[in-house]
Amino acid sequence: MKASVLLNAAAGLRPGQVQAEAARVRELFARLDVEAAVRRVPGPELLAAAREAAASDADVVVMGGGDGTMGAGAGGLAASGKPMGILPLGTLNHFARDLGIPGTLEDAVRVVAEGNVREVDLGEANERVFVNNSSIGLYPAAVSLRDAWMEAHSMHKWVAMGRAALATLREFPVVRVTLRVPEGGVNLTTPMVFIGNNRYETKLFALGKRPALDAGELWVYLARDAGRFRFLRLALRALVGRLDDSRDFQGLGLTEVRVEDRRRLVRVAFDGEVCYVAPPLRYRIRPRALRVIVPRESCAP
Repeated sequence: MKASVLLNAAAGLRPGQVQAEAARVRELFARLDVEAAVRRVPGPELLAAAREAAASDADVVVMGGGDGTMGAGAGGLAASGKPMGILPLGTLNHFARDLGIPGTLEDAVRVVAEGNVREVDLGEANERVFVNNSSIGLYPAAVSLRDAWMEAHSMHKWVAMGRAALATLREFPVVRVTLRVPEGGVNLTTPMVFIGNNRYETKLFALGKRPALDAGELWVYLARDAGRFRFLRLALRALVGRLDDSRDFQGLGLTEVRVEDRRRLVRVAFDGEVCYVAPPLRYRIRPRALRVIVPRESCAP
């Protein structure tokens, strides 16, 4: 087997660790008789690097990083049919977890070498692919503030995120959007619109596990309580696992949805990465568009 391995140069690693991690990955693959070409790639260049690797003679393209890295890899590989291997080197690694990929590097490398190929769905908005979810409102606002503080003050990621979340809740920005679905349209004023690649469990704001990644549906979630203090209470219930579908939020399964906004640019999060997109946002599901390698014994979706 020949593998093209793309490591996010910043994912979960201090600058001095990146080169050592690349050497370790190369050695682990070699032990399993996998010829691995390992590259360290800056985050903004991962999509282009994945497309280049998809066109190479590699049997598999392996992405090493967090959920944003996996989203970039999926964007580069979806149209190629070439399978994607996953090395969960990020902070949370939701996509890897939902696929049953083990958290240790040694075990994840073994899955790439010995696992099975599965086909899973992808979400897409305005040609931007996501493997987990996309959101508008509070979450991308908090992430933008977190990243600014990390850059300006060299603040630890979780410390910065905690402060950013509190600051965002104090300010409590809301979005005014129109959702267009096949049955019609609805105008909304809400703190957040959350769109998942398939259905999430009821720990919505704690990002619960997805029962399936190949059900062929987007799930649109809207918080029922739009007020600041009620929303804070809802978020706290989510963190302790006490959310109730019917009481706390509205979820709707669709194959496509159009989100209209009067602003020229909308701040949107895709798999935890924030960018600005010109509305309207045209979301759709791409059934079984990505081939991924999962453990042989996995019961993952």
